Amino acid sequence: MTTVNDLSRTERTVRVGRRDIFVTEAGSGPAVVLLHGGGAGATGASNYARNIDALAQHFRVIVPDMPGYGRSTKEIDQEDPFGDLAAAVGGLLDELDIEKGHLVGNSYGGAAALRLAMDRPDKVDRLILMGPGGIGTTRALPTKGLNALLDYYRGEGPSREKLASFIRDYLVFDGAAVPDELIELRYQASIQPEVVANPPLRRPSGRSALRTLWRMDLTRDPRLAQVRAKTLVVWGQDDKVNRPSGARLLAATLPTCDVYLAADTGHWVQWERAELFNELATAYLS
Repeated sequence: MTTVNDLSRTERTVRVGRRDIFVTEAGSGPAVVLLHGGGAGATGASNYARNIDALAQHFRVIVPDMPGYGRSTKEIDQEDPFGDLAAAVGGLLDELDIEKGHLVGNSYGGAAALRLAMDRPDKVDRLILMGPGGIGTTRALPTKGLNALLDYYRGEGPSREKLASFIRDYLVFDGAAVPDELIELRYQASIQPEVVANPPLRRPSGRSALRTLWRMDLTRDPRLAQVRAKTLVVWGQDDKVNRPSGARLLAATLPTCDVYLAADTGHWVQWERAELFNELATAYLS
């Protein structure tokens, strides 16, 4: 079923393999898929609230809730999460009859986009990656911000206070700029019973934990150096979740990679520096 809201966006659910993917769309033109991060309570429309309308002036903007989040099916293969997410995004493009699209990914979504460029290069035109996950993650201890993210459902479980602390202390440069309404929206999404019972982003555990960690470090995959999609990496210099040094690592590995480091910016570049990001993305994808 397709619905239309008052901002000329359409919303619908698309069946992709074993899962339902909830999708928001706006605009027309070349397809640009916006993939959100993996923070608790994240959704596509909320993560890209400051970008969808601006980009829709030039492109067909497709914003899914990733599997495990929002109104999509709460199921992810925890032994190969990035591969599973990439398969879901590729399948979504197939179902929407999109031969090839631009992919824009923040954090978790950036890792999914990069993995799709390795798994199905025919589906990917250009890439924009903002503080992507999976870049050198097995080469150093996790950051405090990543630990806070992975611990959200552990211990005493989720709480509004834990989520507010993660967002304001680690996700952005200026925590005071994050409104209470956004935190409440994310908190309510984070405590859906299905999500609490099966968190989509968690620390690998069990016998396969080492193998999972290895798979989630995309820099260990020799195919990374063979990615032909032209790539723009945008990273906040004050990112406390994924280290900005990952930008240099990608620039040294990807065949065609431009890097933009944003000053006084944390992990959520597209939200904190929306005007800058929208201009960069429009120019690069045009």
